[in-house]
Amino acid sequence: MQPAHFLLLVAICVVWGFNFVASKVGVSQFPPLFFVGLRFGVLLLCLLPFLRWAPGRMRDVFLIALFNGAFHFGLLFVGVALTEASVVAVVVQLNAPFATMLSIVWLGEVIRWRRWSGIALTFLGVAIISVEPHVIDAPAGVLFSATAALSGAVAAILMRRLTNVGAFQLQSWTSAVTAPCLLAASFFLETGQVEAVATADLWGWGALLYTAFGASLIGHNVYYWLLQRYEVSLIAPLTLLSPILGVFFGVTILDEPLTTRIALGAAIAFLGVAILALRNKVPVEPET
Repeated sequence: MQPAHFLLLVAICVVWGFNFVASKVGVSQFPPLFFVGLRFGVLLLCLLPFLRWAPGRMRDVFLIALFNGAFHFGLLFVGVALTEASVVAVVVQLNAPFATMLSIVWLGEVIRWRRWSGIALTFLGVAIISVEPHVIDAPAGVLFSATAALSGAVAAILMRRLTNVGAFQLQSWTSAVTAPCLLAASFFLETGQVEAVATADLWGWGALLYTAFGASLIGHNVYYWLLQRYEVSLIAPLTLLSPILGVFFGVTILDEPLTTRIALGAAIAFLGVAILALRNKVPVEPET
């Protein structure tokens, strides 16, 4: 890999890692579903020129938009609101083993002992974190984050069979589906939206813009651009830096606790994901 491209990938991992912090700041000032609805509303405004019909592929496009947009991000940001950002950064790595197991059922793929070991290690790491006393006292955050990872894994399987739909086009449809779905869900399930808009400070609005422009618009499209130039087996393991940085930023910036159990669980989970990233031919999109 060219040094400039390597540095670009590292920069994107930093952007994604810090996104866990921005998300936590955002849901501290906005109801989580409302925050994500606004995020994808902003993104949709930027991507309207790419919102083009894809004949013969719209069923899969809509399903991907639901599972990778409305379901995944709605569940994920509720998880962020309910537990530490550093814990979420680890739990959502279940996306990789979930996608691998779904590929066996839906795609008929055969996996061998190395990938099974990666799956086992990832689940073991998350299990160790889940029994941390301050985490087990509020397990809903872990549950929502894990369910978000499963939804993202379903989307990853659907994306494997999607052809002739560009990254911007798919992202535009994801935004077009996610924004109204989550804003409607927020209307029925949450309160305080008007107050949040009126009282949010520059940090809250900055977090919203960061998640929309930094993590989604810039981060994901640079990632796709790099995937077009380098093998998945090279790019995918390097993106593991983003959740590691997510844990680091959560501890250092948000002053979240880093106990021995959380550190051990994170290390084991990241090792499992690294094994899966090295063995998978098609990458699982990073959780951002």
